Amino acid sequence: MARIIVIDDQPGILRVACLALEAAGHQVVAYPDGRGGIAHIKRDPPDLLVTDLFMPEMEGLETIRLARDLQSRMPIIAMSGVYFGDYLEIAAKFGALATLKKPFRPADLVALVARLLGERQDGES
Repeated sequence: MARIIVIDDQPGILRVACLALEAAGHQVVAYPDGRGGIAHIKRDPPDLLVTDLFMPEMEGLETIRLARDLQSRMPIIAMSGVYFGDYLEIAAKFGALATLKKPFRPADLVALVARLLGERQDGES
């Protein structure tokens, strides 16, 4: 399966996302901020990045921009629980290929990752 980095400053969201993706067979590395995630991308590029938008240290739009500069073809999912100003739409302009509103169902995250990676879902031919 895929190697995925998940970045979120909320420990509960980070845990749920990682557990769901690991249960789907992915290798997952978690970071509580964009700095750690970007450092990881520089040394060992993943197949996909999932990042929150509002975080201390390095916020998500900057994380997406830097990740896109480092790995132009890597799929990026932006997620946020903040809906004013529709930052999820802005994230798409920065290079996120998909967005996810928090709170999310773990199955929705897994399905979105599978779609972006072009993986077959159970029961599909």
